[in-house]
Amino acid sequence: MRKESGPTGRCPDIDITPYPIEEPGQSRLRLFQVLITLLPAALAIPLFLCAGPIYALLALSVAAVSFMVAGYYIGRIARANEQKCKLDLQLIQSQKLAAIGELSSGIAHEINNPLAIIGQEVEWMKHLMKEAGCGSNTPVGGMSEFNDSLIEIGRQVDRCREITHKLLDFARKKEPLIQAVDMNRLIEDMAKLVEKEARQRNVLIERNYQADLPLVRTDPPLLRQVVLNLLNNANWAIEDRGVITISTMRAGKNAVEFMVSDTGCGIPPENLDKIFDPFFTTKPPGKGTGLGLSICHGIISKLGGSISVDSEVGKGTTFTVHLPAETTKGNN
Repeated sequence: MRKESGPTGRCPDIDITPYPIEEPGQSRLRLFQVLITLLPAALAIPLFLCAGPIYALLALSVAAVSFMVAGYYIGRIARANEQKCKLDLQLIQSQKLAAIGELSSGIAHEINNPLAIIGQEVEWMKHLMKEAGCGSNTPVGGMSEFNDSLIEIGRQVDRCREITHKLLDFARKKEPLIQAVDMNRLIEDMAKLVEKEARQRNVLIERNYQADLPLVRTDPPLLRQVVLNLLNNANWAIEDRGVITISTMRAGKNAVEFMVSDTGCGIPPENLDKIFDPFFTTKPPGKGTGLGLSICHGIISKLGGSISVDSEVGKGTTFTVHLPAETTKGNN
């Protein structure tokens, strides 16, 4: 039920047909099962004629036990083979995601170049307008609307530049750079990224931010990755119409917590202990690798914190992240 996909504009999933479980090797195992059953069974008739019914029954008992034991181990081999095939497919998917991450980093660099040129041209056009006496306070013909259009172009360029910078932050592989961060502001930035897609699915994002939180000792890009993944998971868990609640609060004197709750389908109790395991996912094939929560767990542990989950089937799920903090209060 967990989700790792991002906002709109995602790459299409590549359909990979799973390996067949009934392979030639397994057929040979089934043949071996039949043979080790037939051998003692075939001895039952001569034993009955030569040594009596007791030995014949003993041979038949050995045949029955051989059949059951061989079937048990063949079943275990089949399950192990099935699990191996699934892990192979998930590994391929994770490698695709890594390649997409590198590709997005390259695309972000390439987009930054024309964005810089567009921004420079906008500033140059504003300068030319001022020299011509057609500033924003001079309503000459359509020059006022022209100036407004330039301002809007500049604003959208800044927005695109911010998005590409975030792509680069996510793509970088580095050791945590611990610094003081306003957690409310960081979480709000990620909530705004998810909110547009959530609204399209009639999902409301509610905020319950504590105003006097101390600054958090963390690595901002890594924490953004965790928050975005949890929000995307919550959004995916709600099929249609629901609420995602983001809460922040103090947790003792030198720590803070934030929680991401959803009103989705919930996680079965038997899966709660495995939810942070690598490659574990309840999503259909091609919809996730099961690496998202495992990566989140590793990031939070590296940042000196902890992450936990509480869920009830049919009611929703809550993820709680506990992080160390400074004594200085952050901004609301």
